[in-house]
Amino acid sequence: MDSSNFIGENLLPGQIGQLFIVLAFVGSLLSTLAYFFAVKNKNELDLSWTKIGRAGFLLNLISIIGIGVTLFYLILNHNNEYYYVYSHSSKELPVYYIVSAFWEGQEGSFWLWAFWQSLLGVILIWKAKTWENGVMTVIAFSQVFLTSMLLGVEIFGERIGSSPFILLREARSIKDMAPMVFNNPENLKNYLKFITDGKGLNPLLQNYWMVIHPPTLFLGFASMVVPFAYGIAALWQRRYKEWIKPVMPWALFAVMILGTGIIMGSFWAYEALNFGGFWAWDPVENASIIPWLTLIAGVHVMIAFKNTGHAYFTAIALIFISFILVLYASFLTRSGILGETSVHSFTDMGMFGHLILYNVVFLGIAVYFVATRWKELPITHKDEETYSREFWMFIGALVLTVACLQVIFTTSVPVFNKAFGTNFTPPINAIQYYNKWQVPFAVLVTLVSGFSQFLKYKRTDPRKFYSSLVSSIVFSLVITAGFAYLTGIYTNLMYIILTFSCLFAILSNARLLTGGISGKINKLAGSAVAHIGFALLLLGALVAAATSNTISINKTRDIPVAGFEKAANPGENIMLYKNEPKKMGKYTVTYISDTAVAPNTFYTLNFKEIDEKTGKIKEDFDLTPRVQENEAMGGIIASPDTKHFLTSDIYTHITSVPDKKEEHGDHEGHSEDENYMAPRILTLSVGDTIHTSSGILTVKPMNTSPVVKDLKLAPGDLAVGLPLEVDVSGRIFAAEPLFLVKGNNTFDFARNIKELGLRVRFTKIIPAQNKVELQVYEKPKATKDWVTFKSIEFPYINLYWAGTIVMVIGFIMSIWRRKKEVSA
Repeated sequence: MDSSNFIGENLLPGQIGQLFIVLAFVGSLLSTLAYFFAVKNKNELDLSWTKIGRAGFLLNLISIIGIGVTLFYLILNHNNEYYYVYSHSSKELPVYYIVSAFWEGQEGSFWLWAFWQSLLGVILIWKAKTWENGVMTVIAFSQVFLTSMLLGVEIFGERIGSSPFILLREARSIKDMAPMVFNNPENLKNYLKFITDGKGLNPLLQNYWMVIHPPTLFLGFASMVVPFAYGIAALWQRRYKEWIKPVMPWALFAVMILGTGIIMGSFWAYEALNFGGFWAWDPVENASIIPWLTLIAGVHVMIAFKNTGHAYFTAIALIFISFILVLYASFLTRSGILGETSVHSFTDMGMFGHLILYNVVFLGIAVYFVATRWKELPITHKDEETYSREFWMFIGALVLTVACLQVIFTTSVPVFNKAFGTNFTPPINAIQYYNKWQVPFAVLVTLVSGFSQFLKYKRTDPRKFYSSLVSSIVFSLVITAGFAYLTGIYTNLMYIILTFSCLFAILSNARLLTGGISGKINKLAGSAVAHIGFALLLLGALVAAATSNTISINKTRDIPVAGFEKAANPGENIMLYKNEPKKMGKYTVTYISDTAVAPNTFYTLNFKEIDEKTGKIKEDFDLTPRVQENEAMGGIIASPDTKHFLTSDIYTHITSVPDKKEEHGDHEGHSEDENYMAPRILTLSVGDTIHTSSGILTVKPMNTSPVVKDLKLAPGDLAVGLPLEVDVSGRIFAAEPLFLVKGNNTFDFARNIKELGLRVRFTKIIPAQNKVELQVYEKPKATKDWVTFKSIEFPYINLYWAGTIVMVIGFIMSIWRRKKEVSA
């Protein structure tokens, strides 16, 4: 059927967007070829190829911006005839979450990566100077692959990339979406009439961190190509030693940005996911942290080479490996190969081979230049001194690399199974498995980062080294003993050892900041601060993970919810009926209310800590974890809420909620009255109280002038309101039923207190007794609103967050220093 026969489609923006994709691809390809010939051109005064390369890359940047503007326009206007818009957005989303929808899908995230890489390329055109031609050849070539991921065209029967501008009717059969509707050809022509909204954004991504986390993470991924490009250019143009100085600020920038993106991801996981923490060793998490750690190792070895001339091959190899691992991470998360082992990897979109090619080509380039230049590399055969800083920096880098190998091997189990037909099983308890392996590596790394600060480059006097070292060890042991006792980690020897190594690293690096090495403070301050932050981060992660404890303990393990007995650890969940307080450790918890803010329902849980002796309230706070019922995303999706204290967090998430329609009978053929038990008919005076199943009800003085919407009184009519208050553990709920005398007839208007499952009717005034008649309806307990939840306490987790901030500050200081060196 001709596309013109479909009613309501807006095809022009998609055609413009697809044109921009083609231009971006052509521009990057032109730039790659031009810069390649510019390197081959031995006449440095001839800038013709360089100018063409610049023009091609500028075309690439402008086209990528055009792609982004077009796609955002389509998402913002909810053009559901486009598959990407339909799959990732909806009219219910506020604008800031529509931004998140922009990069939720594979195509949007590839665009984000390509955008950052093109922007970094333009900066390098401006700043790289004599390195421009070689460096930009590599970056433009990487851009060729990224833009090809967006092409979505078929060549010789094979699809190249996936376009964000593909139409819904081209990606999915409209008839399959609603066969009963679209069996009629006329309906098929006007299919947009039946598609009122898109599928929307994954509820777990509806978090402010997901507005800023992906752009930061992909800037980190994009920036990893810059050190790689400098390394390739150095080998290609035989400028073996010159590349260290200009690449160092870029390498530190990549470490800082990628690290910040990873930490933002842990913030998001802590606030949005319900696995109970900030890190779960999920394969996608592993895929991002591995290249970060190898680049950190590479930076340290580059520093050692710059100061001593040792370990050149190791430095350049780690730089190359770091970028290759970024590409490998992209393959793992986007090929669909982790679909059964990761909760947040992409599905396979037919780019399996395309992603492998990206990895193989750039790995081949790195191997080729190392192999062909091997005999010319500035490799020293002189042994390094054991009492030298560069020797232990090399050892630290080696430990980090081995730690990464362990993570890579385990994360790649699905790859091995598919490639070699093996049947390895990934670890069942990933957190316990990885922690068991990685804690010893963390001990070694922090110890090395500590005692290497007492060493100088090339050679250190052993007696001076040991005399300086002893005091830090003693102080660290004393502080470790106090810290272990305070936090309660003294029951695990490995935890105590890691605590000592972290505190030792913090004290040793702090020594630099207090004038321990005269004349070196300005140069080493940035690295010292970064090391302190990293050690503090590890210490916080250790304590939070080792001492976290579930406080929502249900000793009976009885949760009267169908199927809950099959849930993991049912004894760590508490069930609350609305407005019925329950004791939970030192807290009294009350389910106060639930508020629907489409598409989420927020549950308000009140936590009170009451002094048993005085009865005074020591703590009083509300948490509002949320739940979204989303069949398209697999049913009920819960996101936690957390109360932050200086020394701990109370982390709470919903584990089960009732089906409102089933629980309350809100379906055709049932009235609201059917949900209440037979009423109690009571004769009461002002000030009288009665007990309900929810709380204490008190009769207040009558209101002789009630204001009721749409109620008009004629002369002689009488309307009286009866204010009532229900006290539920100090929380007051009010209602005012109405009694009306109109002519010779009497009427009453009931009022509901929905949160308590109460309905009250004011049915009679008895003037002779100065009393009133009140009818109180209550819902049976089984139909009351309820919720089950889990609460976890994370002691001293602020050490983790503080460590991340300190580490980033250290990186910024180091980048500033290295930038000044390049400018000098």
